[in-house]
Amino acid sequence: MTLHATEPAAATDAVLDREETISRDELEALQLSRLQHTVAYAYDRVPLYKRKFDEAGVHPTDLRELADLGKFPFTTKEDLRLEYPFGMFAVPQNEVARIHASSGTTGRATVVGYTKKDLADWAKLVARSLRASGVRPGMKVHNAYGYGLFTGGMGAHAGAEALGCTVIPISGGQTERQITLIQDFKPDAILATPTYLLTIADAMMKQGIDPASTSLKYAVLGAEPWTEEMRHELETTMNIKACDIYGLSEVMGPGVAGEAVETQDGSHIWEDHFRPEIIDAFDPTKVLGDGEHGELVFTSLTKEALPIIRYRTKDLTRLLPGTARPAHRRMGRITGRSDDMIILRGVNLFPSQIEEIALRIPELSPHFQLELTRPEGQRMDQLTVKIERRESVTVEGVASAAKVLQQQIKIHVGSSCTVNVVEPGSLERSNGKLRRIYDMRPKG
Repeated sequence: MTLHATEPAAATDAVLDREETISRDELEALQLSRLQHTVAYAYDRVPLYKRKFDEAGVHPTDLRELADLGKFPFTTKEDLRLEYPFGMFAVPQNEVARIHASSGTTGRATVVGYTKKDLADWAKLVARSLRASGVRPGMKVHNAYGYGLFTGGMGAHAGAEALGCTVIPISGGQTERQITLIQDFKPDAILATPTYLLTIADAMMKQGIDPASTSLKYAVLGAEPWTEEMRHELETTMNIKACDIYGLSEVMGPGVAGEAVETQDGSHIWEDHFRPEIIDAFDPTKVLGDGEHGELVFTSLTKEALPIIRYRTKDLTRLLPGTARPAHRRMGRITGRSDDMIILRGVNLFPSQIEEIALRIPELSPHFQLELTRPEGQRMDQLTVKIERRESVTVEGVASAAKVLQQQIKIHVGSSCTVNVVEPGSLERSNGKLRRIYDMRPKG
């Protein structure tokens, strides 16, 4: 099977931003200049930063080289919650052009704001990310990210328009309508979470539509961790090229980093606008070197409404040298979030590990849930992996696949579990971000 995406050339036929082509030395000089401005700007305009800097005994004038950033205190999601709604803003209300916010399902919402310049920069970086992933001016882009206070939908929309694309703003959900529009409007690219694209593909197959027969050539996927195995599943099923896009609302939204279609080796961080660090998740005083695995931290370099200094993302990854954009470092695959980590009988476990293992077993589908329980009278937690079989699998195949998955989890993760292979279509499907973990242990 020949992928549609081999027809257009990759990023070599695109006009790149000048900052994508500068040397690492030029980029770091630009970073230092912008970083010095940003820490002074935040100190002067955001009371929380003045208080945190003063308490830590540092001043913006202490930042003389890039390594000095490690002297400054972190910003956390809790800081944004405590300053709710607008205490983190560095500009007057009449200069805020747009407000976004998190859902607030796990606590008070975090609120972010943008000036007109911030929105223009954001659109430019999303456009840069889309272009790196194979999307070109004039293409039709089906945007299945959620619109509203969530940054994904409107951020992706503005970036696609800035690139010169025709945007189809369908948002998330309404899967049957998504399929109708894909067939009728014939988009070249789709923007979605990976699990929701999988939901669309499954629904197509149930309608008797071959997902590989559509007009789609590219998928730019983000907002949740996904594996190389999931990429292979989507590319094979839908006859597309699938690339990652990374972002989070507290730092900007989608477009903080984007993956190049010609290499598909991790997202390049747009370091002319963000300075990344990796810290030890268990000892945050330790800033780790490139290639070492830890928690990703970002400092914004150009934001006006909400400058962010050393924001702890909770995403676990590592920094690698640039390839398709040599000056800009890449993020390794996000292995999970430190707050999504399951500690099961002393073993650290992430849903992405289960996905990676399961998708290597041909009889098992990508649809799974993890259930954590503690049976009455027992002190040990129990993990049950519920995973759907593929349509063609026999009863004998189900038993064999369950045993293989159980053994592989024990070998590669180091923890015992129960595997329950269930019928196709019986587990919850994604309408955006998918919930993988169901914690049913007693509280307290």
